[in-house]
Amino acid sequence: MNARSITVRTLVGDAIAPYVDDLARLRSQVFREWPYLYAGSAAYEAEYLQVYTRSKRSVAVLAFDGARVVGASTGLPLAEESGAFIRPFAAAGYRPESTFYCGESVLLPAYRGQGLGHRFFDEREAHARALGGFASTAFCAVDRDPADPRRPQAHRDNDVFWRKRGYAPVAGMQVALPWPEVGADGDVAHTLTCWTRPLEVFW
Repeated sequence: MNARSITVRTLVGDAIAPYVDDLARLRSQVFREWPYLYAGSAAYEAEYLQVYTRSKRSVAVLAFDGARVVGASTGLPLAEESGAFIRPFAAAGYRPESTFYCGESVLLPAYRGQGLGHRFFDEREAHARALGGFASTAFCAVDRDPADPRRPQAHRDNDVFWRKRGYAPVAGMQVALPWPEVGADGDVAHTLTCWTRPLEVFW
């Protein structure tokens, strides 16, 4: 794999639809790792991703190695997300219609450390600016105990990277979300902390 062989495409709305199965397989594979430890299926992920294909203002940033999707990052207006995500933002005084929600970024291990994480944020934030009407961008990250024995020794949290991008966690603003976890019987309750930053408009 050569960094120069990677191409990035930004797709909007129903243009995402042809890649839903690729995204679903990628998400179910990467989210199985720490810190999500997600034991869900590609079929469930494909169903979840329909929220992006139904939206006219959603975005998916895809990284390709040849014809293979090796990374992806999604986003859409917070007002088009589920109530579980909207409620904590609204309760904290954020207007859902003026917040652009950056969904998860997933990237296969062999392609990390090449700047694609920054590219994913650049493209989603640029999309939000182009749409207009958004005062902030946001995302949510799962909370894990640093002493959890399942945490890989070599794991590096993304907090420093996110803060360099201008994001900061909002104290007390959390999403409660259950999902099937590796090694667990059935769904496990999780909390995710919300991170936000103002969306500057570049003229």
